[in-house]
Amino acid sequence: MSNEPDPKVVEKINAMSREEMARLWRFAPAGHPYFDTRQPYWKIFTARFDELGAMSPQISKAIGWDK
Repeated sequence: MSNEPDPKVVEKINAMSREEMARLWRFAPAGHPYFDTRQPYWKIFTARFDELGAMSPQISKAIGWDK
């Protein structure tokens, strides 16, 4: 595992909408690299998601509980 983030992955994270990020947060399979705290993407993803407003009741309702 590399501790240097792939610029293409960082670009993809930064291009995601708040709803896309919330959907991934809720439905990502176990072991997804964005949520692996050993990977650099965890901090990048959470910082961007927080910047956009993170999860809210409105977003939660919009994405629901079904994939």
